[in-house]
Amino acid sequence: MNRDTLDKWSERGILGLVLAILVFGPLATGAVRTPDFLVIQGLTIGVLLLWCLRLWLKPHPQFLFPPICWLVVTFALYSIARYKTADIEYVARMEMVRVLVYAFLFLAILNNLYRQEHSQIITFTLIFLAMAISFYAVYQFVTNSDKVWTFVKPYEHRGSGTYISPNNLAGFLEMILPLGLAWMLVSRARTLTKVFIGYASLAILAGVAVTVSRGGWLSVGLSLIVFFALLFFHRSYRLPSAALLAVIIAAGFYFIPRTQFFQERLNELTKNGGINDNSRFELWGPAVKLWQENIWWGIGPDHFNYRFRPFRPETIQREPDRVHNDYLNTLVDWGIVGTALVASAWVLLCAGIFKTWRFVRGSPNDLASRKSNKFAMVLGASLGLLALLVHSTVDFNLHVPANAILAVSLMALLSSCLRFTSEKYWLTARAGVKVVVTLVLLSGALYLGGQGFRRLTEYAWLARAQNVPGFSAQQISLLEKAFAVEPKNFETAFSIGQAFRVESWEGDNDYKELAGKAMDWFDRAIKLNPYYGYSFMQYGMCLDWLGRFDEGQSYFDRAVLLDPNGYFTAAHMGWHYVQKEDYAAAKTWFERSERLLPGPRNPIANSYLPIVERKLMEIAASRPNSNP
Repeated sequence: MNRDTLDKWSERGILGLVLAILVFGPLATGAVRTPDFLVIQGLTIGVLLLWCLRLWLKPHPQFLFPPICWLVVTFALYSIARYKTADIEYVARMEMVRVLVYAFLFLAILNNLYRQEHSQIITFTLIFLAMAISFYAVYQFVTNSDKVWTFVKPYEHRGSGTYISPNNLAGFLEMILPLGLAWMLVSRARTLTKVFIGYASLAILAGVAVTVSRGGWLSVGLSLIVFFALLFFHRSYRLPSAALLAVIIAAGFYFIPRTQFFQERLNELTKNGGINDNSRFELWGPAVKLWQENIWWGIGPDHFNYRFRPFRPETIQREPDRVHNDYLNTLVDWGIVGTALVASAWVLLCAGIFKTWRFVRGSPNDLASRKSNKFAMVLGASLGLLALLVHSTVDFNLHVPANAILAVSLMALLSSCLRFTSEKYWLTARAGVKVVVTLVLLSGALYLGGQGFRRLTEYAWLARAQNVPGFSAQQISLLEKAFAVEPKNFETAFSIGQAFRVESWEGDNDYKELAGKAMDWFDRAIKLNPYYGYSFMQYGMCLDWLGRFDEGQSYFDRAVLLDPNGYFTAAHMGWHYVQKEDYAAAKTWFERSERLLPGPRNPIANSYLPIVERKLMEIAASRPNSNP
């Protein structure tokens, strides 16, 4: 096998691996779970190794390196620097790994899959994948199914396809819908192919509809307005685009009034005389306050969820995970510097699209203008990313790996189109450059491989720990093995401490020794993440168990300081005062906890409050009557 043949097969291998990543991510519930992302991480390592091979199969390889690449590389380096200075090492490292995967995939797609046949294969794969997932979403909506594969989704009567969240499915579909419409209307594909793409596009549109995602509806609506407006000014596409627009509008007028759930979701937008945002806006205020703690550099990669509790509004008792606004989330985690890098990359991408536009569009007034696959690609991918940017104002699709990788892939394909405008974006690699690039790619592959192996080993031990009796010696042993693999994971340290605490409460003469071990592990968790109030709270519970109430008070006070509006923390503060037999203070805290989260979801306050009230009544009854 000669070099050219081997290079061709390596190129096909990269294409196959990238397709596997693009298909697997959405099918694996967005690749948000650890084992699913590890699959993507492993496939990315394969892409890097094949790219290294291609570099040395050609005597003088060329790199496609438009200006956006400098910002991609700079942000990757910035993520490494912020990881090194982050407060919560484990969390920051996991986020940095994701950033590195995205950056490597962008550069690999840009430099290996820039041919038109590559973009066509990727586009068709995405369109028909989205069609299949949309069929699944429609089935879920029609049958009111709450299943996603074997998982149970918490969203009633909303289609989520292979994602858990319907909003994330909408984010995925909205990026692909303009691609399907563009290839149907302006590409040089065969008529039969266009018919299939047309049906797929309508299925995708139905998939967006049944997500009942108002952000998805808005983003798709705006992208379609821009799509049809652009084609309206091109005489060759005016009539077919107008016909398609009429079909879409007619379908909307027919189905929306006949679907009560659609109407209810729309009415929720203006419920109670204002905009009902499902608590999204309530997260933005705390996010701004967190950003102000470190304006330039941010609080740390993926730190929002762990730093949120001191600023928690009383109305939000669950973990928010993200800000529900990708722009603000980026500002909070990465600061002005990181946000400026990301924004500059988008600006350069837009500048490249505008520069490419006139080379792929043809003349709007030319009656004889021919269909163009290049134009279909640029038009569809650009408007798909526009839809994502609109949706990102009210959601966090760019923090869902499958959707982020799709966005990165579209950005890479669009950036590769700059080669149509000029030869200056091609760089010929001499021997020294080849060596440097090879070392970078191999280093990236080795690092991602090492991190992936550690994460997989840790996950295996943690999964085994979940399948044994809770708080048992066997579970503690498995958790300790997981911690030995990843000694920076504060959650594992916390879980071990909690298991020892429960064993201490159920123990006999060794209860003091077990409580001491629990406090040692809680202390480790505190050092690994000083913002996690539950570690302080559990440490205080151990001190109360040992009768050291005054020492425990300071730990409970610290927990409340870190989560002043948390119902769970308030309930445990009440429990602490019960141990001290200060029932009046306990009653105050249990009542506050119940106000923050009323109902059966707050069992501690619900069960202890009647006990405390009875104790107070007994104390009052036992006091001598001072009246004559």
